[in-house]
Amino acid sequence: MKFALRAIAVSTMLGAASLSGAAFAQENPMVGGAEMSPEMNIVENAANSADHTTLVAAVQAAGLVDTLSGEGPFTVLAPTNEAFAALPEGTVDTLLMEENLEQLQTVLGCHVIPALAMSGDIVSMVEDDGGEHMVDTVGGCTLTLATTDDGGVTVTDENGTVANVTIADVRQSNGVIHVIDAVLTPAAE
Repeated sequence: MKFALRAIAVSTMLGAASLSGAAFAQENPMVGGAEMSPEMNIVENAANSADHTTLVAAVQAAGLVDTLSGEGPFTVLAPTNEAFAALPEGTVDTLLMEENLEQLQTVLGCHVIPALAMSGDIVSMVEDDGGEHMVDTVGGCTLTLATTDDGGVTVTDENGTVANVTIADVRQSNGVIHVIDAVLTPAAE
């Protein structure tokens, strides 16, 4: 599968520093009204979030449940239902059509970094790179990570869409989820 091969091929540019002991000691935040268990994988936890039903349906339609339930580590930038609803009318329905499977896999892959990156690690990388850090995703997108004046993190896709991390550092057995408020897409062709 294109998604799985790209996950293997993309280097873990975020580095081993993301495995800091402090990140493991923190309690997981609630997401979508549900507790997020660090013993459960990305798909299991996302399925429990009332705020991520569209994302879970898209992952299922794209055939990516096994991949995102795999060993990882993955950093998933998880758009909320509201983020999907903000797309132009009909976009989600079109992406979920069987004939658009590859496009759906690419869009979802733009939300997956093949490494573990806690928010503190992202902030450090951004600072080390002078204010922005570029990262490649398994979907072939290049995202720009930045920080805000109040210590938050933003993610900008190749089309200039800016997503804010609204809930950071949701530990999973195979990585981490950062909840975002926008859907990231590959560069328009």
